[in-house]
Amino acid sequence: MYTYTWKKYLPVIRILLKKSVDAEQTVNLNRIDFERTTKLRKPVVTFNVDVIKGRLNPIVKSVPARDLIEILQEDETTRSLMRPQQYNIALNGDFVLTIKNITPPEEPVEVGEEEESND
Repeated sequence: MYTYTWKKYLPVIRILLKKSVDAEQTVNLNRIDFERTTKLRKPVVTFNVDVIKGRLNPIVKSVPARDLIEILQEDETTRSLMRPQQYNIALNGDFVLTIKNITPPEEPVEVGEEEESND
């Protein structure tokens, strides 16, 4: 249902996914794009989902969220960005899309521990 709208924003979303490593990213989307899709004056398209390794976690019933993830998975660039990462993607009632990289930091391996295990 919303695939055309998400495809329109795909180049911007790609950039936000890349930049989200450093900080939370937001973009204002055009309400009219969503109204045209649903033919409703005030469509309800809000969602807040976690995407872990390219998949919705847990499975979400929100059509806009599922359509967005489907478009992101079809695109090779975004698929390769999402596969090793974890993201929180939210769209609020003001049509502001927020992308946060929530990938836990890697545990540093201490040099002393590594040397002992090699002995």
